Amino acid sequence: MRFRAAARAAHPGWHNAPVDSFGPAGARLLVVGLAPGLKGANRTGRPFTGDVAGDLLYVVLADFGFARGDYAARADDRLRLLDCRITNAVRCVPPENKPVAAEVNACRRFLRAEIDGMPNLRVILALGTLAHSAVLRTLGLRVASARFRHGALHALAGGLTLADSYHCSRYNTNTGRLTETMFRDVFANVRDRLDHGD
Repeated sequence: MRFRAAARAAHPGWHNAPVDSFGPAGARLLVVGLAPGLKGANRTGRPFTGDVAGDLLYVVLADFGFARGDYAARADDRLRLLDCRITNAVRCVPPENKPVAAEVNACRRFLRAEIDGMPNLRVILALGTLAHSAVLRTLGLRVASARFRHGALHALAGGLTLADSYHCSRYNTNTGRLTETMFRDVFANVRDRLDHGD
């Protein structure tokens, strides 16, 4: 709380508040990230907007038919999501951009509401182990029931699929832990699952 108050004082023109989800509630795909980035979504008010992670995510979404329009790293750039919605496990920017368990637990009801509010949902793409665990716990499942593995597709109850990817953060892309090809392969599998089923 003190951290967010300091951010509001330092940057009064920024969003500096819980970041709402982006995209249509009728979508079949829900992308779940970690938390708003300090200079990204916390500044712009839209998930993955204004930071390196968004630079990769939105290009790949467009290439696989999940977005239309030009991404300009601003919430008013007129980019639209198609059959895709984006949210975060944690709704507010955390200190040092590192969410802790208490924040994830406190925000679980919002993730639950997102999932419950998507009647056509078929695939949840978790970006990183924290998002993966948050999704499973939100659904009332044990984390051990579906271990995180980049590129994995986990069949869940009710016809849902949980897809895993390393987070498209600057750290992961700069170190080569996640390459653009690896990220595109995940979306190719998601696209195939949505278009053709199992």
